[in-house]
Amino acid sequence: MAAIAFLYRRHVEEENPEKEYVQSTFGVNNKITGDYDKSLAVTCHNGTFVGTRQDDVMSFKGIPYAVQPTGRYRWKPVPVAEEDDGVYEAYYYGKSPIQTEAASERASYYEQGEECLHLNIWNNQKNPDTRKPVMVFIHGGSYGWGGTSDPLYDGQNFAKAHDDVILVTIGYRTGIMGFIDLSSFPDGEEYKESGNLGLLDQVTALRWIQQNITAFGGDPDNVTIFGESAGAGSATLLPLVKGTQGLFHRYIAQSGSVSLTFSREESQELTRKLKKETGAKTVKELMALDTASLKEINEKLNDYNIFPERDGVVLPEDPYAAYQNGAAKDIDIMIGSNEDEMRYFMQEVGGVNNYKLIIPVLYESNIKGISHPDRENIRMIFRKIRMDRPWRVTEFYNETIFRLPAIAVAESHAKAGGNTYMYYWKYPSAHPDWGACHAVELAYVFNNLDQTIYTGDNIDPQLAANVQDMWVNFAKTGNPSTSELEWKQYDPVQRETMILDSTCYMEKNPKALQRELLFSLNKYYLNGNYHNLSLNVPIIYRYALSTTILLGIITLISLGIRKWSKRSRKQKDEEVISDVLVRRYKTS
Repeated sequence: MAAIAFLYRRHVEEENPEKEYVQSTFGVNNKITGDYDKSLAVTCHNGTFVGTRQDDVMSFKGIPYAVQPTGRYRWKPVPVAEEDDGVYEAYYYGKSPIQTEAASERASYYEQGEECLHLNIWNNQKNPDTRKPVMVFIHGGSYGWGGTSDPLYDGQNFAKAHDDVILVTIGYRTGIMGFIDLSSFPDGEEYKESGNLGLLDQVTALRWIQQNITAFGGDPDNVTIFGESAGAGSATLLPLVKGTQGLFHRYIAQSGSVSLTFSREESQELTRKLKKETGAKTVKELMALDTASLKEINEKLNDYNIFPERDGVVLPEDPYAAYQNGAAKDIDIMIGSNEDEMRYFMQEVGGVNNYKLIIPVLYESNIKGISHPDRENIRMIFRKIRMDRPWRVTEFYNETIFRLPAIAVAESHAKAGGNTYMYYWKYPSAHPDWGACHAVELAYVFNNLDQTIYTGDNIDPQLAANVQDMWVNFAKTGNPSTSELEWKQYDPVQRETMILDSTCYMEKNPKALQRELLFSLNKYYLNGNYHNLSLNVPIIYRYALSTTILLGIITLISLGIRKWSKRSRKQKDEEVISDVLVRRYKTS
């Protein structure tokens, strides 16, 4: 799930209760040839799917929405699933996309494969409405991890609490299968869209939904996409992809935006690594690799995973300019971030002590390409933030990777006349040092309050109820206000923002000074990219000097101890000899 693994993904132990649980939920949906319960079945253009019912909630899992990306479709956009009149089980999630196992992404424990393009649907039939608004969730995971089988995204509790919407979750290709630019190969002309295949998968899923959701009781004319982290980035980018007009009408972006993208130049690092790792000279040679080999290669290269590519083919080279020009003006948007986004990554690097060492190195590498006037603004902000240096740097990244890019999107959208709402999540996790970290809101949004992987044990049920009402109201009407909380639209003057905490309230222009001084940094597309992470930075010199001094002190102490030890031994030897001589003299 949630997360941007811009530093380092830890491999997980084989003995892991979470892993064992997720693996136990895997199953294969088979074709049904005999009788089946028609009250649990829905007919789509590509088959009749038989789901399950629990507490009035009908669920359909693992429905294929596209031609699976295998064979000639590997590293290519895929069409919507072909017509089929067969009857199929819809009991189990489809396979997760190829990825490295990671404790923070529990879908990575599920069965993986190239044939990963499936979606899941929940509908509470207690409400018999046949034209319900549709909410389509796009999972996060740094565009290299994640999947719909993560227990955090299970839709049962959400659908049980909200019978007036239909919930859909979709899978898509990740890592080297979904985001890698192969156009530099001699035969790469046919693969010019390969840097954004995961996004194009999402487009295909939305096309399937347009074609079939009516059969489930959904309204294809009222579709809201929502996502977190990479899923939020996807939501902000999809309006900029040609051919998406009319596929959805609103989006909610939780902790992600157009900043989570790579330039064509940045994207080539992964391509070069792939060429070196495989020895392949052409895409044709890559096509000869089997799935097991691809899994192994993806694991070796996952630290170089890329985000969607500003390629000028699928995505514009300047997404901010596209928003300024009104590319998404007809879509209602709700966008926001969390107060302590970056603290999530403590778990990714092995704890708070490792994090405190690494985050300043990343910062000093990133600011090398920043102009002197912009660096001066950063220094001014650092003087205002009364925290130890690692936490000042953390706040810098909270702003430049998450909050300020979200503000840029919201501001441009509002100026273009778009319906715009902004939030800022402040309610913290119970985990030590995590604060209101990245992904902390997911359990609240999905009503899965027992999933405490990010929240810890201090879930606030009232906040969960408020947040779900806001999200659902926005999906239904384009206005997230509730009967108790009026949520005012965002505009570039008042900058009204909903603060989501134990008490929810509107605030004008939060953290104004940080916005004013750091907003210009959006042009650098800071996104946690560490491909060019350099150790040739001042802090490494200081670490080295400190280490040298420490080793020097240890050496001096060691020499002193050894010298004292030798002197003590010599003194003892002299005393023994003297004692022997005295005894001999007395004897004589």
